Amino acid sequence: MSDIQIKMLPLPSVFLMEAEVPDKHVETLNNYLDNLLEDKNRKSAATTLVGQIQHGEQLMLDHMDSKLEEFRYYLQHMAVTYVTNFFAMTGQQLDGNRDIAIDELWSVHSYAGDYNPLHDHGTQTMMGISCTTWTKVPDKIVAQPSTGDLNYNLYNSSGDCDGYIAFNYGQSATTDKERLKPTQCVVMKPEVGKMYLFPSWLQHMVYPFQGEGERRTVAANLNAFRVENNE
Repeated sequence: MSDIQIKMLPLPSVFLMEAEVPDKHVETLNNYLDNLLEDKNRKSAATTLVGQIQHGEQLMLDHMDSKLEEFRYYLQHMAVTYVTNFFAMTGQQLDGNRDIAIDELWSVHSYAGDYNPLHDHGTQTMMGISCTTWTKVPDKIVAQPSTGDLNYNLYNSSGDCDGYIAFNYGQSATTDKERLKPTQCVVMKPEVGKMYLFPSWLQHMVYPFQGEGERRTVAANLNAFRVENNE
């Protein structure tokens, strides 16, 4: 039987891109947000974002502010990288060029008991990219195990997923392994400077956490406008 040639063909449902945000951008964002939290004219995003943030705030950010210029360019570059890699990995051809631009940028300042129910995002264009990153993570969450670690478990009120983000792209069950079915839900531990980019249709949620400290998130939606060829 050793002469039989086989190939396992993965059939992906979604691509999640992980990136490391440079320290200088994390520092810039925290300084910007510290000042914004002191601004009496700050604009709440609570009426347009899915969230049960009872102890913290959800704030709209001005992505065109000169203080955020370098981060804006970085974010748009990451979105272009996501789109480029998507088409390279799927073997498809992009129908025309796209202009990637930030639609909305906001922050979420969560404290004990705050959470975000399952939701997706909307953009002006059908091809939309969303992202999330963290600039502050409470010590209690930092000390928790990452998903995949041998000591990670969800039994006996372990709290191991407290404050984590979960991406859901189908139905999952405890019997999936026995049925040879890949999981359709991934849970990720927040880390300062870690960014995840994903298609805006991908549903996700954030679990509540207990203990002291602020879980500070910066998130964005980006449009992919079709570039018209006038030649």
